[in-house]
Amino acid sequence: MAAEMKPQSVPSVWTRRPREAEQPALSRDAIVREAIVMLDAEGIEALSMRKLAARLNAGATSLYRHVATKDELMELAVDEVFGELDVPSAGSADWRTAAAGAAEAFRATALSHPWLSSVLGQAGLAYLGPNLMSYSSRLAALFVEAGFPEPPRAIETLLAYVIGMSTTEAAWLTTVARSGETEAGFITRLMPAAQQAAEGHDVLTESYAAAATAVSKSDPAAMRDAKFAYGLEVVLDGLALRLPAGTPPAE
Repeated sequence: MAAEMKPQSVPSVWTRRPREAEQPALSRDAIVREAIVMLDAEGIEALSMRKLAARLNAGATSLYRHVATKDELMELAVDEVFGELDVPSAGSADWRTAAAGAAEAFRATALSHPWLSSVLGQAGLAYLGPNLMSYSSRLAALFVEAGFPEPPRAIETLLAYVIGMSTTEAAWLTTVARSGETEAGFITRLMPAAQQAAEGHDVLTESYAAAATAVSKSDPAAMRDAKFAYGLEVVLDGLALRLPAGTPPAE
């Protein structure tokens, strides 16, 4: 008789029982908080269990009693950051205003934690975490209340835009920070090279010339805000077309 096959465990921090700690002063929450500080300051490449243990004045073995792998640590870090996200409750505002608020909150959080957007698809089963589950539930309630026939598709569309824009924007801001210059100064220095590269491409030449003029007269952060707002309006316009006929328009 064949031996009974045991089900394989799923490799995620959310699917295993936490180990008992032998060092009470070192908690999983403290480990995750310090990991986020490292990620924000130095990026994913700089994070290691050894470096994190040193910052916590602990041995790497002590960390592994709370978090089995770096992958698990990233799951926990992602879920912790999602605890910062706000989603207007269903019924507290029209769906469009609420969805825009949720998108803007996500962007603000993603820019505060530049590593976040780039790891969402790589952080194991982070979506099983309590904060991310709560966030998803609140978004779903918002789109169900609005009357969307397929709320998950609407949510995916909105988040695809926000994550895509936030990833690009966070990468840009990281590049600017590494230059040691202000954003306006970095763009001003970059523009001549961009305009030279665009020579022979009439549309791009005009676009870069207009951008150079705009930067000289405006705040780059305000320009990024306007760019994000424009794309968000386009996405929300498209989603509105998916509402059943007769649905009252958002105010």
